[in-house]
Amino acid sequence: MNADLDIVSAGMVTAVGLDAPSSCAAMRARLDGFRETRFLGAAGEWLIGAPVPLPRNWMGAKRLAHMAAAAIVEAFEAMPEARGRTALVLCLAEEDRPGRLAPDSRLLLTQIEQIAEIAGPIASRVVAHGRPSGHVALDVARRLLASNEAPFVIIVGVDSYLTSQTINHYLARERLLTPRNSNGFIPGEAAAAILCARTGGTMHLAGLGLVRERAHIYNEMNIPFRGEAMAAAYKEACAGSGCLHSDITLKMGDLVGETYWFQQCALAMLRTQREHSEVRPIWSLGASLGNIGAAAVPVMLGWALSAIQRGYAPSGPILIEASGDDGACGAAVVEAR
Repeated sequence: MNADLDIVSAGMVTAVGLDAPSSCAAMRARLDGFRETRFLGAAGEWLIGAPVPLPRNWMGAKRLAHMAAAAIVEAFEAMPEARGRTALVLCLAEEDRPGRLAPDSRLLLTQIEQIAEIAGPIASRVVAHGRPSGHVALDVARRLLASNEAPFVIIVGVDSYLTSQTINHYLARERLLTPRNSNGFIPGEAAAAILCARTGGTMHLAGLGLVRERAHIYNEMNIPFRGEAMAAAYKEACAGSGCLHSDITLKMGDLVGETYWFQQCALAMLRTQREHSEVRPIWSLGASLGNIGAAAVPVMLGWALSAIQRGYAPSGPILIEASGDDGACGAAVVEAR
């Protein structure tokens, strides 16, 4: 489905900034929000995380709701006429992730709507697939726009790995970065909102690919890992945009820190690059924010939008990728209008 979808504006709350301009400037400068947390590692050391420095110490679902609402309010500041005319797609952690802060997604949605003062959106959807949620949300958004159900759609991603149960779960599986484990990720949290319309934005969704990898990170069937699903997602996104992989001028990925995700990216590139091109930059979200789960794709879309608007993105198509522990792989090609 190639329905029109433009990115109009963005809002962010991250470990390196409480709004989109400061967050994007910090990520562009390769700054990070890593610091010691109050969580203990296996050797009794303080774990490193990337918490958001909120003005009040909200906890649990209330913390997520305030982070998401702040991002929504910022996104609407650029286009206040969208208020009251918007459908909302909320991206959340996987439903089976231990320590998930908001087990009742509908209640969280209601809290967000009340805090952001957008109660009663035209339509609302919840997408709970972790990091690739934003790619699924883009597909939902363009269908909502194509059906004329709403003139605007706001995609909101909010997530946190900084809970005791989540930390203990990933520590037990040796998935967190610690002095004893260099092949791990830094747990983080963030929220981001992306306001979408059929026209009128400075960035356009040109292509989208969604595929599932059988040889995922918890592969217990010993299926050979060849990066086939992400390669297929690349091809699907490029086919939708009418570009070749060699036309991509910038890649953005969640790349949270574990070797598996870098191998996946490299294998996907090898499987799709068939023409000679210059070496292209790769902007890694994990390098500044750690693993921010369902907020990853909205943050990357907002960063790409800022880079285009401020003129520091390379001219040409931008590929945005993310993938989840269950093998879900997403790729999107966006371009300046």
